[in-house]
Amino acid sequence: MKINLKKYWLFIIFSILIGVGFILDLNIARGVFANFYSFFLTMLKFVPAVFLLIGLFEVWIDKDLIEKHLGKDSGFLAYFWVLILASTTVGGLYVAFPVASALYKKGASPRIIFSYIGTAAICRIPMTLFEASYVGVSFTAIRWLVSIPLVVISSILMEKFISEKDLANISDAA
Repeated sequence: MKINLKKYWLFIIFSILIGVGFILDLNIARGVFANFYSFFLTMLKFVPAVFLLIGLFEVWIDKDLIEKHLGKDSGFLAYFWVLILASTTVGGLYVAFPVASALYKKGASPRIIFSYIGTAAICRIPMTLFEASYVGVSFTAIRWLVSIPLVVISSILMEKFISEKDLANISDAA
């Protein structure tokens, strides 16, 4: 089996630089490695469960159901469903992207996928509670009232400018 090293060039360079930093006894290399290691452990906690749930989603949820509620012919109510789904997404965008790919493969429209990614980035319940406790409920409400329509508008525009071929390539690469 031949391994394509071009695919991993950034990780290889990162590893070499960290290794050189350890050899030269640079504190910054230890800090970078500690952060990377911490993030890696966090990923190990989330990713297996996420892929298990995505696998169950692909088996248990019928494609017709997704196409009906989140597909090309879905109405404005689809944005409500995607807001509910995105706000309950735990784990940040590294969980949201595989879910978005699964939704796309099940027949969700690109505008809904883009809305899901945008709302998953800005409207997660744990993040919203944390934000409201620090900057206030009024600020959080205003941010939601401004952000959500902008996400919807931008997702509609993105659907118009990105071809189906490009979307398929993105989904296949995921």
